Amino acid sequence: MKIIGSNRPAGAPSPLRQALQKSARAFGYVGVFSFFVNLLMLASPIYMLQVYDRVLTARSEATLLYLSIIIAAMMMVMAMLEVIRSRVLVRVSGKMEQELGSRVFDAIFALNLRMPAANRSQSLRDLDNVRQFITSQGPFAFFDAPWAPIFIGIVCLMHPLLGVVALGGAIILFALAYATEVVTKKPLSEANGHALRATAFAEASLKNSEVLAAMGMLSGIRRRWRSSQDRAMLLQAIASDNAGFIGALTKFTRLAVQSAILGVGAYLALENEITPGVMIASSIIMGRGLAPVEQAIGSWKMFVSARGAYTRLNELLRTFDTDKETMELPPPQGNLAVERVVAVPPGGNTPTIKGVSFSLVAGESLALVGPSAAGKSTLARLLVGVWSAHSGSVRLDGADVFAWNHEQLGPHIGYLPQDVEIFDGTIKENIARFGEVDPVKVVEAAQLAGVHEMILRLPNGYDTLIGPGGIALSGGQRQRLGLARAVYGDPRFLVLDEPNSNLDSEGEAALVQGLAKLRERKVTVVLISHRPSIMNHVDKILVLRDGLVEMFGPKQEVLARLTRPVAQPQVQQQQPPGQIASPAGAGA
Repeated sequence: MKIIGSNRPAGAPSPLRQALQKSARAFGYVGVFSFFVNLLMLASPIYMLQVYDRVLTARSEATLLYLSIIIAAMMMVMAMLEVIRSRVLVRVSGKMEQELGSRVFDAIFALNLRMPAANRSQSLRDLDNVRQFITSQGPFAFFDAPWAPIFIGIVCLMHPLLGVVALGGAIILFALAYATEVVTKKPLSEANGHALRATAFAEASLKNSEVLAAMGMLSGIRRRWRSSQDRAMLLQAIASDNAGFIGALTKFTRLAVQSAILGVGAYLALENEITPGVMIASSIIMGRGLAPVEQAIGSWKMFVSARGAYTRLNELLRTFDTDKETMELPPPQGNLAVERVVAVPPGGNTPTIKGVSFSLVAGESLALVGPSAAGKSTLARLLVGVWSAHSGSVRLDGADVFAWNHEQLGPHIGYLPQDVEIFDGTIKENIARFGEVDPVKVVEAAQLAGVHEMILRLPNGYDTLIGPGGIALSGGQRQRLGLARAVYGDPRFLVLDEPNSNLDSEGEAALVQGLAKLRERKVTVVLISHRPSIMNHVDKILVLRDGLVEMFGPKQEVLARLTRPVAQPQVQQQQPPGQIASPAGAGA
C-alpha cells in the first residue's frame, strides 16, 4: 500500500465504477431476466382475457383446465426468474465488497494519516449503503421502467380511450417521481451532513470518556451532539413527510387510474366496443405498467442515500489510490539523510519544521531533544514516512521514505509513538505486528525490550488477550510492549518518541540495555526524550527549537554546550533555516 494521492488520469474511471463495470455481464443477465419476467407478466391478463371471453362463453371446462395449467407453469417460471435475478444482484454486491472492501479500508487509513479529524468509519458505512441498495428492490424499478411505455402501448392497442387514461396516469406518476427528487434532495443532503458531523463528534468524544466522566463534561458534550443530531432528525423528518405525502398521492393516483380503466372499460363494454375480458386485462396491464414508478418512489430515500454514498466513495478512492504497484527496493541499511525539510501538520497552515537538515550513517544513534512544541514528534512522523514533507525530503539509503511502498518498507522500520496503542489481540500478535507469528523472533523482541519476564507472569503468557475481554495494561507495560513491537524482526531504522515517559527505574534500565544491543546490531536509532540520562547512550544529539536546528553534533560536544551556555545560539538564529548549526569540529 502506498499512502499518497492518486495519479489516476483525469478521464479514467474511478475504482468504484471499474468494480461495477466488472459486473457488467451480470447486470446484462439481470436485464435479460427482467425482460422475460415482464414478458411473463402479460400471461396473467391474457389468462383473464381468455377466461372471460372464451371459457365463460363456451362454458368449456377442458379449456379452463389447460389454460390454468399453462398459466401456473408460466407463473412458476416467472417466480424462478425473479429469484435468479435477485440472487445475481446479491452476488454482484458480494463481488463489489471483495473488490473494494480492502481498497476502501486502505483509503480510510491514508485519509486518517492526512486528515486525522476525518470521519473514518463513514466510508465503510457508505460501502454498505451502496451494497445494500444493489441487493434491494430499488434496482428492479430501473430494469422494469422501460416496460412501462410498452404496457401503455398495449393498452392503447386494446382501445385508444383506454390508452389515453393510461397515458394520463403515467404522466402524473412520473411527475410525482420527479417531485420526490425535488422535495427530498436538499433536506436529505443536509440531514446526512448533520448526521455525519454528529457521529464524528460522538466518536471523537467517546475516545476520551474518562476525561468526560472525571470532569463532569458529559452534559455539555451531549448537548453539542444532540444539537447536530436533532437538526439531522428534523431535516430527515421533513424529507420523510414530503416523501410520504407524495407516496400517498402516488398510491391514490395508481388506484384511481386502475379504477378509471375499469370504469372506462365497463362503459366501452356496454357500448360493445370491447369485451369484458379486454376490460379486465387492460386494468391488470396498466397496474403492471405503473408498478415500477411506484416502486421507484417507494425506494427513493434509499436511492438518494446510496447515491450520496457512491459520490463520497468515488471521491475517496480517486483521492487515495492505494492500489498502485511500485518496484520493490532492496532492504535499507539505515543511512538517514534529512534534506532541508519543511513540514506542515495535516489540516494546519503554519510550518512546525522549518528547513531541518542532518544525516546519520547506518548504526548511529541520535537523541532528539528540545522544549515542548519544538516539532520533535512532527519530525518523528516525517522520519518514518507517515507524514509528507511540505518541501525537502527524508531519505533512507537514498530513497524517499514517504514515497517508499510502506508494505515493503515497514518490516525494516521500528516506530514507537508518544501515545502507544496496543490493538485488540494477543500479546504475541501485537509484538509480531499482526503478521505471521515467529515465536523465536517474538521472544527475542520481548527480551530486547526487557518485557519477557513481565509477559510470562500474565495469565496466558504470550497468548494473553489484550483489549475487549482481555487484560488492561498500565502505561509502562504498553510502552514496553510497543518497544518490543518496534524492534520485532530486526529492523534497520528505529524512531522512539519518548520511550521512557511511563517507565520506572527498572523499565528505563531495560531500555538502556536494549539500546546497547541495538548499537551492537548496527541499527540506526533516533530517540526523542526529555530525560538527560538517556543522552549518555547515543552518538549524536540534535537540539530542536521552534522547528529549527539549534545544535547538532557529537554527544560530548553538544552536552558541553548545553551545560555551558554561551552566546553562540544567538548567532545561529541568523543562519538560514536549512543550515546545520553545529559546534566547531562537530560531525555532520
